[in-house]
Amino acid sequence: MLRAYIRQGDRLSPTDFDPTSGTQLAGAVWYSLTDPTPEEDKFVESCLGIDIPTRREMQDIEPSARLYSENDAEFMTITALIDAETDQPVKTPITFVLRNDQLVTVRYADPKPFRLYERLVSRPTPGDIGGERVMIGLLESFIDRLAQLLENTGDGIDQISREVFGNKATKPTRKTRDLQSLIQRIGKKGDVLTLARESLVSINRLVSFHQNSGSEDQKTARERRQELKVLQRDATALSDHAAFLSDKITFLLDATLGLISLEQNQIIKIFSVAAVVFLPPTLVASVYGMNFHIMPELDWAFGYPFALGLMVASAVVPYLFFKRSGWL
Repeated sequence: MLRAYIRQGDRLSPTDFDPTSGTQLAGAVWYSLTDPTPEEDKFVESCLGIDIPTRREMQDIEPSARLYSENDAEFMTITALIDAETDQPVKTPITFVLRNDQLVTVRYADPKPFRLYERLVSRPTPGDIGGERVMIGLLESFIDRLAQLLENTGDGIDQISREVFGNKATKPTRKTRDLQSLIQRIGKKGDVLTLARESLVSINRLVSFHQNSGSEDQKTARERRQELKVLQRDATALSDHAAFLSDKITFLLDATLGLISLEQNQIIKIFSVAAVVFLPPTLVASVYGMNFHIMPELDWAFGYPFALGLMVASAVVPYLFFKRSGWL
């Protein structure tokens, strides 16, 4: 789908455009390509004199393939996080092409920051509205979204921490089951943080590249540089916060695994103590179960009660010893 945003006074007006209609666009500031067709790619290429990167080229992780200049145009690709609220968040590449203060965005998904900014850009905006300003606004929307995501993730991590260290389940099997479910939740939070950090790093790299490639003859160059510096500081700060949350996730994972190991060791200890407690009675029973002709206790009237009492005593004495020693 091709949606063109045309400057009308102090706002941008969105227009869903069909490239096969044969008409031309005048005053377009932003060409938004969503899962574009070959015809839509060719139309935008003819309007701006550039080559739109393919989906495979957008997914290339090499910096030279993601950030480069060609024909007086800047090609910049970031990694965006989508479906962060679901159980399976994914990443998708989004390419920004900036030429002559006209912006082209190429994407194969519909991230929420795009929808939010599309509603915002149609409102009256003070100052000049150009492609670079739209790109900065989109990046700000992505950073705001990632900041909210990290805040929610941090709250979720705090909740998991309280559950890990405040688990009140008394049954070992129930407690182990609860801790195992916590490991799954910790893993999902870790995946979200990994994707968020990757997105922030890509935004930081884009801003640095654009700062070094931007023209200095624009009237608002100083203001734009200031906005880009703020974006870069915000992305760096959020990346540091994501690193802190990742360290906390690692600590919680280690703590949860340690608690599970303690519970398993407790179960093994119970079996070990039970085996030691019942070993002396088994020995006594084995002795009197031997088929020898000369065994005085076999002819003794109190032999059977004596053997039973001996087995009970041999079981109780080790149990009391372990209890007094604090091993139970």
